[in-house]
Amino acid sequence: MKIHFIGIGGIGISGLAQYMHYKGHEISGSDIKDSVITKKLRDMGIKVSVPHSAKAISDQDLVIHSAIIRPDNPEIVAAKAKGIEVLARREALLKILNDKKVFSVAGAHGKSTTTAILTAIMEGSAIIGAESKAFGSNVRYDETNDLMIFEADESDGSFINSNPHCCIVINAEPEHMEYYDYNYDRFYESYKTFIKIAPCKVLNAEDPFLATLKDEFTDAHWLYPSEDITNIEFVLINDEPHTRFTLKDFGSFDVWGFGKHIAIDASLAILAANESMDIETIREKLLNFKGIKKRFDIVGSQSDSVIIDDYGHHPTEIRATFQSVKEYAQLKGFDKITAIWQPHKYSRTIDNLDEFIKCFEGAEELIILPVWAAGETPRDIDFAEKFKHYNLTLADKLQRADNKITIVKNQEELKTIDSGLIIGFGAGDITYQIRGIA
Repeated sequence: MKIHFIGIGGIGISGLAQYMHYKGHEISGSDIKDSVITKKLRDMGIKVSVPHSAKAISDQDLVIHSAIIRPDNPEIVAAKAKGIEVLARREALLKILNDKKVFSVAGAHGKSTTTAILTAIMEGSAIIGAESKAFGSNVRYDETNDLMIFEADESDGSFINSNPHCCIVINAEPEHMEYYDYNYDRFYESYKTFIKIAPCKVLNAEDPFLATLKDEFTDAHWLYPSEDITNIEFVLINDEPHTRFTLKDFGSFDVWGFGKHIAIDASLAILAANESMDIETIREKLLNFKGIKKRFDIVGSQSDSVIIDDYGHHPTEIRATFQSVKEYAQLKGFDKITAIWQPHKYSRTIDNLDEFIKCFEGAEELIILPVWAAGETPRDIDFAEKFKHYNLTLADKLQRADNKITIVKNQEELKTIDSGLIIGFGAGDITYQIRGIA
């Protein structure tokens, strides 16, 4: 088939496009601007046009678009005028995954990490919402079996269409509530539907909502983190951060990364894999996990300084990662932590402002960049007043040179940070700024 993806520069849509490319389909796509992802797709031989234009639609058999694409997009209009089938991503999943044995990972936080851990353990194809550092991509294609390890997305309800053989739910914290019209019953019912579909269920028993389902899903593999995960310690293996823990009566495991949340993610992956794999093989394969890009991603390291890029953009994520940062700094012998935060979306920042204010306790200095709007209309937020109890700097951008970060405001260099642990949080372009990528 000839398949065209609108919004192909997004991590989720690009994953589907790559997977269908590997399956032998003729793939094209478009986005509003070029990016690292569109360049990678072109290098694979996929035709990508910028910006969206009716001219991109010719004789394709199918057009798939991301959730944020509007019905009046010129490519959607052109495709419908030509009689070409047009599907939103959530609808397309029914076609793409219908013949796969899918291990489908869902939750507000930890999806990418848990999916990448499971991918390290199990053979099969994989589509992840972040780049696995073990194989340098967010997609792995394996035509030798029908297994698919898939990061499922609740933001548009598409996880229900992921054809889950095994559902792994890390947590069910409300997020993306605008899609659910801020109707919590509808949000939780979607999770319940997702869980019901799957013959195999691996669930976090200590999530407040999932805990209410224990009597209904008695056949599920329930993880009680406070009881089942013990002897947690943080160690450096070849100077890389690892969490060592004991899971139930399965013995000790080592997994890349720091934090109790990493142990929980790994434990859920272990329980899912144990459906078809023995524990000793799982223990060995777990060491294949090397982290994922933009999640506690060490992008610069010298004897007196470390720079970390982290995708955390929700207070729960930031709080968990920041606790790990403090553990890592202690092991490395650093007594200074500098946190740099690029808020993501005005709506998310305002809805969770009280929790964001608490996230960075323990930072010697907090630097806040302008909100990454992600298409939203700007709104007033008094960061100077709300975060005044921190050693605060409001800046415009970062500049990276060697292992130094220079803070810029009004085109003037305010200061340069060249020692201790420096971590950037956000889902916007902070990842490029902190890496020194134009």
